[in-house]
Amino acid sequence: MLTIVFFAQTRELVACDNIELEFNSSLSALETIRSQLASKGDKWDLALQQDKLLVAVNQEMSPWDTVIKDGDEVAFFPPVTGG
Repeated sequence: MLTIVFFAQTRELVACDNIELEFNSSLSALETIRSQLASKGDKWDLALQQDKLLVAVNQEMSPWDTVIKDGDEVAFFPPVTGG
């Protein structure tokens, strides 16, 4: 099982804090997970645009080619800005 967590504007757009996905070999790449979730609808697609999104695996910032394994937590969030 994978736990997918959403933060900040990403959470607001998809209207949920987290979801769980049954792990299988087709979900072993972050981009595959992002793409599958983005296909759920317009708001999901907007929230999960890769060029406007950061990702962490098990609470560590991760590149998009990170390999995912059963039991991992994946977090999606927008880049942090401040002033």
